[in-house]
Amino acid sequence: MSVRFFLLLSFLVFAPAIHAEKLSEHPEARLFIERMQTLHGFDAQELEKRLARLTPDARVLKLVAPPASPTQRSWQRYRSRFLEERRVEDGLVFWRKNAAMLARASVLYGVPEEIIVAIIGIETLYGRNTGSFNTFSALATLAFHEPRRAEFFRQELEQLLLLAREHNRDPESYAGSYAGALGLPQFMPGSLRRYAVDFDQDGSIDLANSAADAIGSVANFLLQHGWREKAPVALPVVTTQVAPRHLQEWIAAGIRPTLGPSTLRAAGLQPERGIASEMPDAPATFVDLVTPDAPTEYWLGYENFYVITRYNRSSFYAMAVYQSAETLAQRYHMSKKEERP
Repeated sequence: MSVRFFLLLSFLVFAPAIHAEKLSEHPEARLFIERMQTLHGFDAQELEKRLARLTPDARVLKLVAPPASPTQRSWQRYRSRFLEERRVEDGLVFWRKNAAMLARASVLYGVPEEIIVAIIGIETLYGRNTGSFNTFSALATLAFHEPRRAEFFRQELEQLLLLAREHNRDPESYAGSYAGALGLPQFMPGSLRRYAVDFDQDGSIDLANSAADAIGSVANFLLQHGWREKAPVALPVVTTQVAPRHLQEWIAAGIRPTLGPSTLRAAGLQPERGIASEMPDAPATFVDLVTPDAPTEYWLGYENFYVITRYNRSSFYAMAVYQSAETLAQRYHMSKKEERP
């Protein structure tokens, strides 16, 4: 018997048994049920029955797994996904349709309208791609069968159950992404409970169907994470006069803005010509946007840039939001000028 045949036979024999395991049978699931009963007064038998009806969702585990052959990080490839013309056009339509709500959210929370529009566009293409996975099943699968982030997903499963109880809703009635994110802004259940708002004031929070609630909730999320009104977000810089050791030190300093402007200027860092005459007098993070076989883009990210990374902890994501917002704002205000008689 060849090694390959033996491995194939082993997979056929044992894989069905793994995937047939009821989620309620996992040792951590039993502890989770006890916790929900002790801390929150949930009916342990009812919760066990819910989990017993489910087996691990293989699609969810496949989608959340790291790629077998990781591709090189490429800023230009990443950027092209979110600054495509269709997404920009759809963003302008969304902005015009919800102009009053966006203006009110911007005044109330201090977050620019274009930032709110850009995030909703990047997350779900303005509600087109909110996901069709059963959220309870997806989170339960990840909570008990995704060892790398199991604790996080168990917390979110707990939050989903609390959310459903608060809204008198069946926890298995929610649908979203394979990772458990919900609605137009793709809030995890915990974020939904903490930051979502009834912005259209209809008596309920509905991130799946209410653009107004999504707009207000995104703005509130950013404010609660430290958004500073009218403060800078990011600035492109020129590094030709900077020693390579400084660049490596600044990159290693991390995503939190801690680099003082005097230190950066003394090392020879300069704003890109035509963008600004000098750097803002505020701490910054040094952002390297790498593209294979192309020059690396260098930027400074300020506190508001860091706040965007609380939505998705990636400098690529935050820069895509910022550049999308800049493009949307330019196009939107240009179109408003053209409408004037």
